[in-house]
Amino acid sequence: PGEKAGVIKGMQGSGKVVAMVGDGINDSPALAQADIGIAIGSGSDVAKETGGIILLRDDLRDVVAGIRLSRATMRKIKQNLFWAFIYNSIGIPIAALGFLNPIIAAAAMALSSLSVVANSALLKRVRI
Repeated sequence: PGEKAGVIKGMQGSGKVVAMVGDGINDSPALAQADIGIAIGSGSDVAKETGGIILLRDDLRDVVAGIRLSRATMRKIKQNLFWAFIYNSIGIPIAALGFLNPIIAAAAMALSSLSVVANSALLKRVRI
């Protein structure tokens, strides 16, 4: 158990991003050393405090599901930022120059926020 943190440190030294899944007291140093510490929900309180992510169930397949969900979430965040940037870089100058009625500009801003929420709601469709 004492060598787990050393092995993780060695992997990190070679430039790798390391995730550690553990459930016991002896896993805590390794969970703390890892870039991503994942504690299993039925594990010790020390492991839960040390891990950055806590799985609610004891199923290790939830680790893969969590990674897939986090990747999908990051994709949605990047999509939302991209479209908001495009919208604002086009819409704000047009409104500032007076070519757009303020009521229409306010409605467009509300629709922009609604589109971000709708795009984020598509995360429910992610297959885990």
